[in-house]
Amino acid sequence: MNKTLTKVALRYRAVFLDINREDINMNSETTAPVMALVARLKENGFCVSEELLHALHATSADTLAEITECINDVMGINLNWAPLVKGWDVPTGESYFDHLVTWIANVLGGKEADIKGTTLPCGHFIPHGTFPIERYNGCPFCGTQFDTADFVYKGQGSKLKELRLFTAKDMQNVYSSLLASVTPLDATQKDSLNLLLDEYPLPENANITMKETAMLVIQLLVEQGKAEEASKLMKTPTDVLRYLWFEKTGHVQIIEPKTLVAHARKMYYHIWGPLNQGADAAKYMKKKLMLKYDRKVCLRVAKWLNAVPMSAKQAAENMNPKRGMWVRMIRALRLGEYSRKRGMEHLAEMLDVFYKQDYTTWQGCVDKARSENDADKTLSLLKQRPGLFSRCLFASMLRFGSDKVIGAFDEIADRLPARLLISLGNAAETYFDPTETRVVRPITGVTHRIEPNKLLALYNDNERKKMAKEVTKPYLASMKRRFAAVKTEAKTIYIDPLLYHIPISVGDRSATIQDASCALMGTRFPIEGDAVRLFLQWGKGLHAQHLDMDLSCRIALPDGKTHYCYFGNLVCPGAKHSGDIRSIPEMAGTAEYIELSLPELEAEGAEYVTFTCNAYSCGSLSPNLVVGWMDAAHPMKISEFTGVAYDPSCVQHMVRISEGNLSKGLVFGVLDVAKREIVWLEMSFTSQLIHNADSKSIEAILRRLEEKLSIGELLDMKAKAQRLTSIENVEDADEAYTYEWALNPAEVTKLIYM
Repeated sequence: MNKTLTKVALRYRAVFLDINREDINMNSETTAPVMALVARLKENGFCVSEELLHALHATSADTLAEITECINDVMGINLNWAPLVKGWDVPTGESYFDHLVTWIANVLGGKEADIKGTTLPCGHFIPHGTFPIERYNGCPFCGTQFDTADFVYKGQGSKLKELRLFTAKDMQNVYSSLLASVTPLDATQKDSLNLLLDEYPLPENANITMKETAMLVIQLLVEQGKAEEASKLMKTPTDVLRYLWFEKTGHVQIIEPKTLVAHARKMYYHIWGPLNQGADAAKYMKKKLMLKYDRKVCLRVAKWLNAVPMSAKQAAENMNPKRGMWVRMIRALRLGEYSRKRGMEHLAEMLDVFYKQDYTTWQGCVDKARSENDADKTLSLLKQRPGLFSRCLFASMLRFGSDKVIGAFDEIADRLPARLLISLGNAAETYFDPTETRVVRPITGVTHRIEPNKLLALYNDNERKKMAKEVTKPYLASMKRRFAAVKTEAKTIYIDPLLYHIPISVGDRSATIQDASCALMGTRFPIEGDAVRLFLQWGKGLHAQHLDMDLSCRIALPDGKTHYCYFGNLVCPGAKHSGDIRSIPEMAGTAEYIELSLPELEAEGAEYVTFTCNAYSCGSLSPNLVVGWMDAAHPMKISEFTGVAYDPSCVQHMVRISEGNLSKGLVFGVLDVAKREIVWLEMSFTSQLIHNADSKSIEAILRRLEEKLSIGELLDMKAKAQRLTSIENVEDADEAYTYEWALNPAEVTKLIYM
């Protein structure tokens, strides 16, 4: 069995078996090893489809054992899930007074000053009458964990997630869909594609449309010594720069050096001055970004640029937005020297035009026409580049009037990718409402609020609402034409009701990896029981050290009041925290929990609860940190001996922080108390404390997710355009769109590019 393929399949709620579906005996008898595997899966919160069950009968016992091992690894069975406090559902009663008295006792010398108490392995002296040290797995004063646990609870979950069969053909389909995705891949998809690139050869004539996806493929080709094949994916100088910067920073987006330096300064800022490492981090980042290439790389890049299928002026204009970075790259890569070699005439001409600035830029012409208030010329230029027209559509409507701009936009709407049209439809209402909070998420991942466009003040409410409606006309008309143009022999369609609650994943770049099944941002998880348990696990495989990650939640109450459950307030109405761990044990990792009681929250009148995790230590969130929540119809156990409260069968959703993470804090879910459901979302922030997470931005993201077009609504548009009859039985439908189908966002994007 291939563990890599099993790991990828599990993200799509499946198990990979190297078997042909035609060879499966659907009348086979159950064997003891298969029943043992099914029992282990049930302990982890999974069950199997009938097809998978019979397919497992043709699988060896060794393979079944490897599947179990892989799933245990993904679900974190072998991690240390012991928190700081034993039986933490009963509060220890610790207070700031205990910390103050303990600090004074340690300053005075502890036992040497004839103070009664206990000295712990970390060296801290705990006076009698302060912390009940028998309740702790470590030091309550410094948060260092001593004791770990080698077990977790299993099988308490009340709802099992069905696993289906994935064959080699299914995996190849996933591989092809990821390569051909017309929307940017999120962190989970990128990780899956990287794993599959190591397992499968690159298909001939692979249709790779996304520049960011191409970077992953180019990296593989370069490692395999196929630089000439990689050059076919380099259409512009920006593609070359993107790859060079991807190699340097690990990010597929081009993040300028000054942005990375400023971000490093923020990540290593500490609210306590002596621990602030911001200045040192900025210096280190500058040093890290210094460019140095050997002759082999210089020649390879020179050949790539020389082969770019653009004229010298077109290439120079393409390089202009990142001119400062190009100047550094040209020097570091010795391109001036290589341009003088025979056969490099195109490169020489390109550099000559670039340095002499003997070119005009399209954006400069647009800016000039706009500043002169020349609507006709501006719109004429914008129609030349539909993608950029869509990005400034709203602002152009405010400046030149909606009728004229929408008329021009309608002429080029069919040339736009559907994802841009959908994004416009989703964003219009919020943009034209000056009272709404708008949020943007730059490529560093940190969410920012932005002010409304000043030109909105020129129009009254009715005019602004009319503009928002005007945007939807070309969008709906274009989507209808696209669907109607696709020929189909189908007469009936099945649309899973769950798809009406899942927004189209357009513009949501998830930076976390979902190993135990993928959920699209905005997915709503209904709560079955009266408790929700948040969990945080970090530090696996690292030596014992100070590494302080924090799990927190913010409880929104009526009249703008709030409660916080975090390391500084372990108990509040409706929430209990398992204790603040600041130093991890050797190689084992550690955990924190928060238990939310829905009856108590309802009694307090709580509206919603925001789940967050953040790095109190300098730097960003620890790589491979796992965070999520559990729920079950029946009460979930908490060990009074170790404090372990993790049960994989109760996990509703969990994510893992990727290696390329740039954020210090993460909002990973919001509980709507009245509706008893949790919305999965991802919002990064740069703060050591939950108090500094922008609540207005969180509310804005929730509203944006609610306003977005759902997958179900898009399928309704398809059904009407193609005159398909919607039916309720999935087996009888000519076309079936289930929740499992939607787990692969790359497949969903095919729908909007039909």
